[in-house]
Amino acid sequence: MNISTDLEGLKSILGTSSATSAISPAKSGAATGESALTSDQATLSSAGSAVLESSADGGVRADKVADIQAALADGSYNVPASAVATKVVDAMLNGAMKG
Repeated sequence: MNISTDLEGLKSILGTSSATSAISPAKSGAATGESALTSDQATLSSAGSAVLESSADGGVRADKVADIQAALADGSYNVPASAVATKVVDAMLNGAMKG
């Protein structure tokens, strides 16, 4: 298997132009006194870094939160009663189905 070809194929699938991943050969455990497991390294590509960053924030969209906070502060935040009622009924029905 040709790793460089496979990585290029993965880059084209993900739509990344250049990956920052580096694959370094493992050091000899006997020569360095380290096991092969402690000397391996991996670096995420730009696509992997983006996924990591998006999962690190817990799915919170900071811009949306800021907009809602501003609307609450100036009194313009409005949620239709029907939307609240729908969510309450859905939550009750889903809870009844699980229990």
